[in-house]
Amino acid sequence: MSLIHPTAIIDPDAQIAATVEIGPYCIIGPHVTIADGCVLHAHVVIEGHTTIGETCEIFSFACLGKAPQHLRYEGEPAELIIGKNNIIREHVTMHIGTAIGNMKTVVGDNGMFMVASHIAHDCVVGDNFILAQNSALGGHCVVGDNVYFGAYSAAHPFVTIGDSAMIGGLTAVVANVIPYGNVYGERGYLHGVNMIGMKRRGMSKDDIRLIKQVYDRIFKDEGVMQDKVNKVRVDYGHIPIVKDIVDFIDVEAKRSLCGAKKD
Repeated sequence: MSLIHPTAIIDPDAQIAATVEIGPYCIIGPHVTIADGCVLHAHVVIEGHTTIGETCEIFSFACLGKAPQHLRYEGEPAELIIGKNNIIREHVTMHIGTAIGNMKTVVGDNGMFMVASHIAHDCVVGDNFILAQNSALGGHCVVGDNVYFGAYSAAHPFVTIGDSAMIGGLTAVVANVIPYGNVYGERGYLHGVNMIGMKRRGMSKDDIRLIKQVYDRIFKDEGVMQDKVNKVRVDYGHIPIVKDIVDFIDVEAKRSLCGAKKD
C-alpha cells in the first residue's frame, strides 16, 4: 500500500505504484505515472504527461512536467520521461517536449539534479548525469552518459555534449563538447580532457593516455582540423574510445565544435 499524506492532491487518473511515498501538499496531475520505490517529499508538483522510473527521490518544491518555456508551444500532449534511481533536489524544474522538437524530454538513470537546476524542453540526457545547483540546459540539448556540470553553468539550446565530459562551474557552453572533454571559462573552451572523470570510471592508464594523445593531435597540433581527424581515424579509429571522439567531430550539427583555449 502506498504511503500518501492526506494533504496531497492526486488526480484519480494518475498511476501511482503501491510502494510510492508522497509527502504533504504534493500535487500530482492526471497523466502522471510514478513507479515503485519513489519518494516525494513535501510540496512536489508533477503534472503533464510525465513518467518517473523506480526509486527516484524528489525533494520539496521540485516542479516536473509543466509546459515548456517556449513561445511556439500550443498545448500539445508532449512528455517528460525520467529514468530510475534519480535524485531530484529542491526547486528543480524539468519541462515536457514540444511539437517542434521530439515531443518528449528524456532523462536517464542514476542522475543527481541539485538545487534549482533546470532541464528544458526536448532535451535528451544520459545516465549518471550530475547537474549542480543553479545550472541549466537550454532546449533540445543532448547530453551523454557520465557528464558533470558544475554550479551555475549553462548550455545553449541545441548543444550536444559527449560522454564523460566535464563542464566547469560558471561556464557558458555554446558549442558541442567532445566525449571526455574538459570545458570551463566564461565562454567555454576545451582545456584538455576529463582526467578526473576517467579515473573515477576506472579507465585504464593506457586508455587515458591514448585519449590525451588523441586530444593533443586534434586540438593542439598545427594543421587543418579535418586532416588531423582523418589521420587519427586511420591510426586509432579501430579503438572504440577513439572512434567515439572522431565520430562525434564528424557528425553534422547545428552548433559548432567547442575548440581549445589558445595559450
